[in-house]
Amino acid sequence: MAGHLEHQDFVEIYAHHDADGIAAASIMCLAMVRKDKKFRLRIVSELPEEGIQSGSGLLLCDLGSGRPDLRDDAMVIDHHLPGFSGGYHVNPRLFGIDGDRELCASGAAYLVANALGDNRDLAGLAVLGMIGDGQEISGKNKEIFNEGVAEGIITNGRGFHLTGRDPTERLYISTAPYLPGISGNQAAVESILDLSTGDEEADPSLLLSLLILETGEVAGTGVARKLYGDLFGLERESIADAYTLAAVTDACGKTGKGGLAASLCMRSTAGIEEAWEITRSFRLRVIAALDQLCRQENQDGVYEIDDHLVISDVADALAYNCREGQTVIVLGKDGEVCRVSARCPGGGTRDLGVVIQKIASDCGGSGGGHRLRAGATIPCSKVSQFRSAWQEAVLA
Repeated sequence: MAGHLEHQDFVEIYAHHDADGIAAASIMCLAMVRKDKKFRLRIVSELPEEGIQSGSGLLLCDLGSGRPDLRDDAMVIDHHLPGFSGGYHVNPRLFGIDGDRELCASGAAYLVANALGDNRDLAGLAVLGMIGDGQEISGKNKEIFNEGVAEGIITNGRGFHLTGRDPTERLYISTAPYLPGISGNQAAVESILDLSTGDEEADPSLLLSLLILETGEVAGTGVARKLYGDLFGLERESIADAYTLAAVTDACGKTGKGGLAASLCMRSTAGIEEAWEITRSFRLRVIAALDQLCRQENQDGVYEIDDHLVISDVADALAYNCREGQTVIVLGKDGEVCRVSARCPGGGTRDLGVVIQKIASDCGGSGGGHRLRAGATIPCSKVSQFRSAWQEAVLA
């Protein structure tokens, strides 16, 4: 693919609007800037029709693998289930690498970028995508990570995985994990911090214990693992903490501010305060949905919410947090269509991406994804059919 890119006068780039897609596109944009290549970047929730028909200068990041209708000369950097058969397709699944756990789109983009030239300083953006897609630092990801450490681009340590500009905000807007009774509750946050604070600052061990005790019954046993663990410093990026940059990039992308998210990934600090306000607002929307859903009895694991922009984050929190281990699906109405996010944290014999792809297609929509995480878009008139097929295929 690198050789094909070298021969393009202009590259039209489309990237998925989550942290992995935006990180992948930003890696490619920075690599092309260094080669004096002209390009245009668009951040999208799904590939528009004009993108499908674009010519040989089309580059898709975290999009396109499942599209057999693309032109053969399109360029695709992705890690979803492959359906595209063109010759310029970089996807770990085509090379026997686990695209769910061991290489994401940004990691694949990093490999392409380094085939274009020496772009090892972009390893931090690959880590951003790994975190955004919940991947492991193993396999090919581990190789990229180690290269970044060796170059002094990435540092590591231990601490809280909480996003925010101060201790209060970190707890107040926490969605990964969601802290029932604390997230979005200013009084509860202040009370927890008061109890855990000594003469100068909060005692991490005491704070962690208090959070687990306060939320344990509802939040699930995995809350401790999501609260505290390995931290990764990104020494060249606009926001140094990898978990924070992933959260801010993801929030901006999903709320239609993909350009701002990409600018942060391309090392501009001009929009950081705006990005923080967007992140705070977005996470409070996620918390508002979770405050209702986590206390509802639900036998079939299918949830419907009004805010389609937060369905992916809500599905993550339900499956890996307050409904820990349960297979869940979250639907949100977006005009005449419904957006769907599905999670299957327990694994099993079925590939969730394959299941969702078939069900969505049968309902006149489209879908796909990974073995444990998938998504779809279907006509709202087909929601009942979708629910029935989902229950038959996954919950039977």
